[in-house]
Amino acid sequence: MFDKIFIERDFVSNNRANLIISKFPKAKVTVIEKVEDIFNRVKKPYLQKNETLNLFLGEKRGQLVKEAPDAYGLSGEPHYYFIHAYNCIYECNYCYLQGYFNSPDIVLFLNHRDICNEIEKVTEECTQKGLTPWFHAGEFSDSLALTHITGELEIYHELFSRLPNAKLELRTKSANIKALLELAPKKNIITTFSLSPADKIKKNDLQTPSLKARLKAIEKLSAVGHPIGIHFDPVVYDDDFKEKYRELISELFKSLPAEKLEYISVGVVRFTKDVFHQVKKNYPGSELLGSELIKSFDGKIRYNRPMRLWILSTIKELLLEAKVQESKIYLCMEEDDQLVADT
Repeated sequence: MFDKIFIERDFVSNNRANLIISKFPKAKVTVIEKVEDIFNRVKKPYLQKNETLNLFLGEKRGQLVKEAPDAYGLSGEPHYYFIHAYNCIYECNYCYLQGYFNSPDIVLFLNHRDICNEIEKVTEECTQKGLTPWFHAGEFSDSLALTHITGELEIYHELFSRLPNAKLELRTKSANIKALLELAPKKNIITTFSLSPADKIKKNDLQTPSLKARLKAIEKLSAVGHPIGIHFDPVVYDDDFKEKYRELISELFKSLPAEKLEYISVGVVRFTKDVFHQVKKNYPGSELLGSELIKSFDGKIRYNRPMRLWILSTIKELLLEAKVQESKIYLCMEEDDQLVADT
């Protein structure tokens, strides 16, 4: 996967770093002072097909735990995210990372204990206020795709085993669940899978596991007691979207009984201005560009308001018909959840 590995000098003797490096015996290893000195300095195409990525190993500096934007998770509780990696081995053609970084190279941060200490600090502050904080992994990467290489999952599992008043969400499109299956299920550690109809995955979630593979992973994890959440996000419109999501919901609940679902979010495809520019440049023939998109309430580019609320309310209605509790459904990155409930 990697033919060049760059490692910060302070981690040359780090056991976890050397374990990662040992998995790529043919890779050329170069010692650097800081990841930022090289990563993202030169523009590289986001298109990863037939490309060999570089791997960077180093320290996450700056703010380690950040407050999440509104409508990022279930309402009523504080949400945060932490960054343990930059970039993803997958190539979803709507991914905002293509407008965020100049390079698709992978960065793995190794100072997990520093991140854990910050999570503990935020948890203590929230607990004193009577709040249950949520911490989301996978904001700038996929939470599970590289866990067989990084080995960090057990660190966060141990941390949240000690923090019953905090919750961890592992966001993923991966079927790489081996490391998770080796860990005991915890009520406050929820694995959430992003799902789309099978044809949308083939068209837009490039290089990701198929719908069938993701559903199989969900079934295996649920069978041994791991809590599961779902993201129908991003929803990409076409004339048959209602029937496609009806079928997707049916397939989902063959793998995961509806009563075991922790929650499900629904959100339409959306872009910042910079990401939209890159999508048009990288994927000019994409169906993502086939519908009228406008600048929305938060500056992001979306379907117009009546259209997206119709899409969201249609999918919500299908979920309610499938006996999903309304309290378990939330709209991702929308301005007013009640608007859909009232349509």
